[in-house]
Amino acid sequence: MPSLPLFPTSVVGSMPRPDYVKDLISDDFDVSDEQYSHRMESAVRSVVALQECAGIDVLTDGEWWRKSYIGVIAELAHGFQLSLNPADGRPWTIVVDKLAPKNPGFIAREVTFLKQITSRNIKATLPAPALLGERMWDPVLSSAAYPTREDFIRDCVPILRREIELLKEEGVEIVQIDDPHLCLFVDPDVRAKYDDADVAADFAVDMTNQMVDGIEDVKLAVHLCRRAGARVRGDEQHQGGYDPIIRQLNKLKVNHLTMEFTTPGVGDMAVFSKLREDFEIGLGCVNCQPGEIDSADSIVSRVEQALKYLAPERITLNPDCGFAPGSAAVVSIDEVYTKLKNEVEAAQRLREKYS
Repeated sequence: MPSLPLFPTSVVGSMPRPDYVKDLISDDFDVSDEQYSHRMESAVRSVVALQECAGIDVLTDGEWWRKSYIGVIAELAHGFQLSLNPADGRPWTIVVDKLAPKNPGFIAREVTFLKQITSRNIKATLPAPALLGERMWDPVLSSAAYPTREDFIRDCVPILRREIELLKEEGVEIVQIDDPHLCLFVDPDVRAKYDDADVAADFAVDMTNQMVDGIEDVKLAVHLCRRAGARVRGDEQHQGGYDPIIRQLNKLKVNHLTMEFTTPGVGDMAVFSKLREDFEIGLGCVNCQPGEIDSADSIVSRVEQALKYLAPERITLNPDCGFAPGSAAVVSIDEVYTKLKNEVEAAQRLREKYS
């Protein structure tokens, strides 16, 4: 793979799904396995071409093979049931039985195909164990298999760790673990819901560390956000700077932190001076909210704020979050293309100035 330039550009993970891709992954769509694979490969080629045309240095497949981002765990393990969330009627994958390996390598095979169609650096994404516990454990429906949420989370760790091992064998450059759950502990209202918020945050970090402990020769990242997609879906939004979780972040056994900084209420970039100096920072400098397009000038300005605290070599440019915040969200893929082109233009200007 090519070496990365100064201020490399990246996406966080997900890309908007056109309607035909949503149809293709729908359980109601009548298509053979062979037809599905052929059409999805064609679709993934298109989203990779979009990123390449924009000039992105580190790309993904948009997570288009996955019916659901966190639901991908149900591809890797038995023990889940697809239901509907009684709160909002959305599809809900919930644990109802003890986990057992089902299809290891599902995510690694995403990378196998990507390597056939691009020469650029590749990122693979996985959900954090604590995030799965937050979204997929129910005190009534799950309790026979897992009396506590923590019991379920612990059993997710070896399933996810095995996938990272297979990704490493496949030669992926970056493995990113997404943990918006950990980031919610910045919000005083969220912290107030726990008997001891720091203990809960420590547990989330410990589970992620168990996933990655001892894994070398691949860049490991954690993505933190306050569920930026909530603004698209109308869900609850969360506020607060990163200071309440600095101790936990510094305990993470990863090389890279991806952090949002266009979302309102994220606090001051001075927080970077409190993080370990060996962290690379994936700077959320591109707004992923539909209808809001940052100019290259505004992106450069955000990066230069970070440069007050970080050396240029420690900064990667990326959006705040993924661009496909839930199956119900409508996000223009052409608008995303414009955002990514502006991100790349900003990186080029920064390279000229700081090389």
